[in-house]
Amino acid sequence: MSYTEFLESKIIVAENYGFEVSKSAVSKMLFPHQSVITPWMLYGGRRACFASFGLGKTFMQLELARLVIQHTGKPFLIGLPLAVAGEFKRDNKKLCTGHEVIYITDSDDIESYEPQIYLTNYERIRKGDIDASKFGGVSFDEASILRNLKTETTNYVLEYFTKVPFRFVFTATPTPNNYIEILNYAVFLGVVDRGHALTRFFQRDSTKAGNLTLYENKKEEFWKWVSTWAVFLNKPSDLGFDDQGYNLPKHNIVQHKTSSPIIQNLTNKNGKRIMFRDVTKSLVDTSREKSDSIDIRVQKAMEIIDSEPDKSYIIWHHREAERLTLEKALKKRSSIVSKSVYGSQSNELKEQLLLDFSEGKYQILLSKPIIAGQGCNFQEHCHTAIFLGINYKFNETIQGVHRIYRFGQSKEVTTHFIYTENEYEVWKELQRKWKNHIELQTEMVNLVREYGLNTDKITKDMKRQLFKNRRRAEVANAKVFNDDTVIVHKEMEDNSTDMILTSIPFGDHYEYSDNYNDFGHNYGNKGFFEQMDHLTPNLLRTLKPGRVAAIHVKDRIQYSHQNNVGFTTIKDFSGQTVHHFEKHGFHLVGKITVTTDVVRENNQTYRLTWGEQRKDATKMGVGLPEYILLFRKKPTDSKNAYADDPVTKQIDDYLLSLWQLDAHAYWKSSGNRFLSSEELSRHDMKYVYNMWKSYDSSHIYNFQEHLRVCNDLDKHSRLSKLFMTVPPISNSDMVWTDINRMKTLNANQANRKREKHICPLQLDIIERLINRFSNEGDVIDDPFGGLFSTSYMALKMKRKAISVELNPDYYDDGLFYLKGLEFELNAPTVFDMVG
Repeated sequence: MSYTEFLESKIIVAENYGFEVSKSAVSKMLFPHQSVITPWMLYGGRRACFASFGLGKTFMQLELARLVIQHTGKPFLIGLPLAVAGEFKRDNKKLCTGHEVIYITDSDDIESYEPQIYLTNYERIRKGDIDASKFGGVSFDEASILRNLKTETTNYVLEYFTKVPFRFVFTATPTPNNYIEILNYAVFLGVVDRGHALTRFFQRDSTKAGNLTLYENKKEEFWKWVSTWAVFLNKPSDLGFDDQGYNLPKHNIVQHKTSSPIIQNLTNKNGKRIMFRDVTKSLVDTSREKSDSIDIRVQKAMEIIDSEPDKSYIIWHHREAERLTLEKALKKRSSIVSKSVYGSQSNELKEQLLLDFSEGKYQILLSKPIIAGQGCNFQEHCHTAIFLGINYKFNETIQGVHRIYRFGQSKEVTTHFIYTENEYEVWKELQRKWKNHIELQTEMVNLVREYGLNTDKITKDMKRQLFKNRRRAEVANAKVFNDDTVIVHKEMEDNSTDMILTSIPFGDHYEYSDNYNDFGHNYGNKGFFEQMDHLTPNLLRTLKPGRVAAIHVKDRIQYSHQNNVGFTTIKDFSGQTVHHFEKHGFHLVGKITVTTDVVRENNQTYRLTWGEQRKDATKMGVGLPEYILLFRKKPTDSKNAYADDPVTKQIDDYLLSLWQLDAHAYWKSSGNRFLSSEELSRHDMKYVYNMWKSYDSSHIYNFQEHLRVCNDLDKHSRLSKLFMTVPPISNSDMVWTDINRMKTLNANQANRKREKHICPLQLDIIERLINRFSNEGDVIDDPFGGLFSTSYMALKMKRKAISVELNPDYYDDGLFYLKGLEFELNAPTVFDMVG
């Protein structure tokens, strides 16, 4: 496979797992947009339909069920919210599928599964009562239940229902404000590995585990990828069909900001007197505000109803106390018939009450969005909704709004939102999320309008993201490239570099640029080393015989969602790197260990927490150090094994005493203790750290003494939870514990308000390696340049440099630092001026 072919193979599109059906095989009862979406989903076999409210998702699911049953001879299961079963039964009669629709209720015992269409609620699925292996296909209606991968329902679904051959999801509100949620649909459908997608599209927050945001420059690619397995639809014209009958009426949103309740001697959660509650920060204050304002908000709702008492209303509330107060107020209006649907009722009663309201059998429905806010169609007899309160749960809110504002609604819709003046910030946040939802829908639908359901066209367009804009510059004695490092090294002459010093990408752990040439854009370590197979032979070819390649690596954490064992494990990435370089002709001659801060690491990964250690120590591993792997290219003459161009040291610069300390660790006998508890409490932490560093490096290590110092610091509340306060110090030159983690060009990036490099290599590591393994005037090669830290230090140390960086922003920033250094090196001194 050529390098270009390898890069093109990285383009991720959903494979097809289904079967083809002819146009004539699809029911003529389907509307035009439904008749093209259905066979597309069947051919994919594992697909999502994100069609707007009222576009006929029920019809499409029933038709999918009919055709899958016909293909497999097995039954088909549809998971759905409460009160939707009746609509499926009615539509099944209209569609004439030829199959019975069997609703599995909470109390049904299933003895045998016939090749029919089965319906059930998600509660029944969660209980594990449904045998997934019996079904040829499954569809989840309003599949937002899969949004949270930590729920019991989702865990059960992913464990058992991902084995069903044909899988589909349907919802009108895909990931309205959190892009990551859509990955859960992809995981269920089996169209991507979760870890691969996270690495490809999402930026990690190195200070907080699990805090992921979509890269700005990858939004377009992300949605193109999603469009290969999901169809977004706001109206039929998005796929080129007529919108007749699908035009929505006007929607009026009315906000009612009531006065907050007057509370004497108001205090916050800490007991301090305050003027008003801040419901944006304190859950306690939020809860109290809700409780204290119930009467005010119910009074406002009654005013709305009294102004037009003949209308039909749905009143959304969030608390049982609100329901009880509403019921009490409505009883005083004897002409109004209202019903409540709430949690402790049986599912059968809930479904009947919701069905009766949809058919106009009573005037006012009271319920929570979490109970009746999904799947129900109330638009035929109701066009006014009242939200008795608001919260941050946008998905619940938007679903509740669209129970009546949906295709099929013939009248102007009004939605009232009631909240207190202290909740105004909550209202603003809800508005922000609503705006984002509209923008997101627009992005999705624009892709549908451009590409339709043509996956091949999308794939062809994504090939444009191969890097093609090479730049190069020469600064002092450094040659730097903004290009693919494989391409640059293929063009370099044999035996033209004196040392390779680089920090390779850690597999697919990060991506550093937005195109397919990026080594981080691979499927696991296997894909990463397949791309390295195109680079490493050229690194060997261009390095002079006998010279050293110093490769900075770190082992990889594998989270439970990546390894499927339920706990975090470690991938031996450093060992895989050794195997890879040896495979291509390099010889391992040494490993240098660079210790890292276990406290900082835990704050990023949460895998070494103190709390979990106390619950079960077997879950806890250890902090991961970094390594410098030292590889050597075989010299031409093997008699004395000297390099063709040896790295020599002058005797005055490299004394016997220094060699002995380099070659052998010096251990002094124990004797003196470290600072006492009282002394630790008096001195500042800089003094304590420096004293500890001196003490630990000059004494035989004593674990109990180390623990005593940590305990004493903790007693005085001086043991940091952000970094390791008194780390172990090594005397060995093969374990570097004194690396300054902050000594990188990233410090300059922060000062310049520029984007920091994800994995910067510390300047003192670079300095030591260059000093040890090269001569002045040598060419130092860094194939993964980043901010050109290696080139920067090479120039400072009177070497030459060559470096390649793919990310244009890193290239520009690195060039800035090199040009600044060039000016500094060439600036005249005072003595030059005198001369």
